[in-house]
Amino acid sequence: MNSALSALEGNWELIKAEMGGERAPEVLSRRTTLRLAENQYWVYFDGLVTDHGLTEEGAAGRAKTLLLRGTDGPNVGRILYCIYQHVGDRLRICYGLDGVMPDRFATREGEARYLATYRRMSAASSAAENSFDDTVD
Repeated sequence: MNSALSALEGNWELIKAEMGGERAPEVLSRRTTLRLAENQYWVYFDGLVTDHGLTEEGAAGRAKTLLLRGTDGPNVGRILYCIYQHVGDRLRICYGLDGVMPDRFATREGEARYLATYRRMSAASSAAENSFDDTVD
């Protein structure tokens, strides 16, 4: 990962999410993790990789931006435009699921936006997560 994104490398557990202005079920949060490393991302659900792709820093501007290029899973061939905030052990990402860069950290009914807040996983949790196979079934 480049220098701006290197601080994001590691494993992140989803602690809350919303889409269409509504909060996602808590069970989803407890079962989803995000791994960022080596210019790649992996999304795990119940320990299995459900999405994988490449990461790159987006254009410079007021907000920090991230591009996710899906290579395996439901986002294969898609580019997801994202804005993000990273403070301490928290990472907040707003995903533009419609191919448009989000302009705020919020979702509304009818918008193709997904807002997720993650917490960096501890070294012990990360070691267990890294033992999973990174291929998409």
